[in-house]
Amino acid sequence: MEEAKRGWLRILLFVLPYIFIAGGVQLLGAYLMGIDFQSEDKTYFDRFFLKLFELVGMFLVLWIFMNYVDKRPFVDLGFSWKGRSQEFLAGIVLGAVIMGFVFVFLLLTRELIFKSVDFDASGALASILLFTAVAVGEEVLLRGYVLRNLMLSFSKYSALALSSLLFAALHGLNPNLDVLGMLNLFLAGILLGTSYIFTKNLWFPIGLHLSWNLFQSYFGFNVSGQDFYSIFKFELPEANILNGGYFGFEGSVLAVIIQLLLIGLLFSYYQKRRQNSLI
Repeated sequence: MEEAKRGWLRILLFVLPYIFIAGGVQLLGAYLMGIDFQSEDKTYFDRFFLKLFELVGMFLVLWIFMNYVDKRPFVDLGFSWKGRSQEFLAGIVLGAVIMGFVFVFLLLTRELIFKSVDFDASGALASILLFTAVAVGEEVLLRGYVLRNLMLSFSKYSALALSSLLFAALHGLNPNLDVLGMLNLFLAGILLGTSYIFTKNLWFPIGLHLSWNLFQSYFGFNVSGQDFYSIFKFELPEANILNGGYFGFEGSVLAVIIQLLLIGLLFSYYQKRRQNSLI
């Protein structure tokens, strides 16, 4: 019972140190790099460095909490790599395949009007760096720390739902967000957290999160309402619930269908794997 209370209490204790330390390191980094923190006209590398400094601050807070509050090894957040390389690669491939399929499907159904291809090595590299930092940061924080601690206080399914609500809420100020977009963010939290509640490992959700965002951007969609570098350029004949409008693919009913299918497949896979291990 005492350990159950500590799970959600640790999350509450984490909030203020995270805000002040991660935010402070990010502001310090912006100052040292000469980045105008409030400017709307940041380069892709500016965005990456801001996220990187935030990530450094977040890891500092997590290291302090894991060592002195949780009293667990830092690797217990879900960083064990042994036997996990295939899961990471599976996440990368899955995200790329999904976004490629969606792009082609929407072109064929004339929900997108293709314009051009514009490859820029600098933009492509900056996107990989930025979305890697985003994926690592959000997965370590929301799955590795928050979900792990919630699972001490609640059932794993309740913990998964609560962490997914928080994941969606943290994107609540994103531009062009609507009800369908919020639903898809919640489902994304469920999708990314499903493997974690069975494996306590982060490499599959990190791979999927990275690939999902990166290829969504490369194929020309806004990522959770935000505009990033795109290799493929297209126009929307009209913004609707099939193409996702200006929130991007995550604002579409197609995203709901795909995520529900993936969640079902993942649950089935991990349930069968657990049953087989008991035989």
